[in-house]
Amino acid sequence: MINTKNVELSITAGKSSQFPKSALPQIALSGRSNVGKSSLINTLIGRKSLARVSSAPGKTITVNFYSVDKKLFLVDMPGYGYAKRSPEEKRRWSELTDGYYTHDGSCGRLRAVAQLIDLKVGPTSDDLTMMSWLSESVDDWFIVATKADKLNKTEREKALSRLLDIVDGVDIIPFSSQTGEGKEQVWERIFKSLDN
Repeated sequence: MINTKNVELSITAGKSSQFPKSALPQIALSGRSNVGKSSLINTLIGRKSLARVSSAPGKTITVNFYSVDKKLFLVDMPGYGYAKRSPEEKRRWSELTDGYYTHDGSCGRLRAVAQLIDLKVGPTSDDLTMMSWLSESVDDWFIVATKADKLNKTEREKALSRLLDIVDGVDIIPFSSQTGEGKEQVWERIFKSLDN
């Protein structure tokens, strides 16, 4: 049994040499800048501000490893798709992200990727590129459709239906950090990945 309240930020890595050597399984959280990765982490662990919500989107270019009960890492990947990044920042983002997904240590320990999509905005071209890459490169991934509380019932059904058309056969979990909707389902999906 994993105590999902016993969580700490274990490592903030600005380069792949800083990734943990630990054999703990990892669940990566991927998504564009400002999609709500920090809010998802804070909601999942029942804390308000362990994961800092950045005031300036795209500011953070680090991979953050959150240790959950010393039994798994939630891995907060840096957000993509932020237009104002300089070419140098984009290169660093690319190196760090590619480094994570191809790193020997990460590859064997990465159990699943939670791909966050803003349900109100819908998938951007960057999201589509990422999902296409996940389909080809990762054995287990699922979608967390964030900000689900921002849509009414009709809008929500349309948005979910559009997502289903794009990624047939991939689990989609509507989620809201405001209402807590989807929190249990995301944990269940994470535990399912750990059991596989």
